[in-house]
Amino acid sequence: MGSKSKPDAGAAKREARVGMPADCRIADVGELHQQLRGALDASQIVLDGTAVERIDTAALQLLVVFQREAKKHERQVNWLGVSAPLHDAASQLGLAEALTLPAKKPA
Repeated sequence: MGSKSKPDAGAAKREARVGMPADCRIADVGELHQQLRGALDASQIVLDGTAVERIDTAALQLLVVFQREAKKHERQVNWLGVSAPLHDAASQLGLAEALTLPAKKPA
């Protein structure tokens, strides 16, 4: 029992949380991309978009691709929260549904 062993299949049942940066634009999404790729190992993924102040189309495309990959791997993706700038940008591009964003809270 005291020895280290390889992770078993049950280890994949864990939850992964990915916090998005305040500046979520193409020049700064490299780390986010790596975090999202790593999160696919978990059965449940929680995205936190509450800190996002700026986001561009490239970052939104990354999130759409991630959602598709998660679905393909039968992973559940939930949002802990979504900032107004993230929600507004996704809505303007018609991506709110593809990203399964929660309804925007009134200001």
